Amino acid sequence: MLSLNKLKEFLDNSLVAYEVLTHPVAFTAQQLAAVQHVKGKQLAKVVVTRSGSEFIMIVLPAPYHVGLQRARAVTGRQDLEIANESEFASLFAGCETGAMPPFGNLYNVPVWVDESLAQDEEIVFNACTHTEAIKMKYSDFARLVHPTVAKLRMP
Repeated sequence: MLSLNKLKEFLDNSLVAYEVLTHPVAFTAQQLAAVQHVKGKQLAKVVVTRSGSEFIMIVLPAPYHVGLQRARAVTGRQDLEIANESEFASLFAGCETGAMPPFGNLYNVPVWVDESLAQDEEIVFNACTHTEAIKMKYSDFARLVHPTVAKLRMP
């Protein structure tokens, strides 16, 4: 079970510099980018996909949508689909539905990151609630998560 406190403990134990950002309730990535006054391309949103019974976390900038055909091709999973919240909510216990951070490694879920997000110096993402976010260096995120980087967004 991951909560904001557990996430902060993980980051602290990993000697990562980060900032916790508190904000008004934001349910979408674009809303979060607006209330945090960051560019949408800097905001890392999580889209949970499913291939059979396996879940895959796709992380991409807020303004983009997952290109399913492209994601199927790069992951090698032709049955890859966007998962329904009801299918994955229990997987991210301790997080409000839709507010899970992009740390799939802490949930035993593979993480794929869109290449455009990997070019950012810093990223901002939900921190288990719809009122808190974390800002940190992308390089630290990549070092901790070891995501697979590919072009996953719609053209």
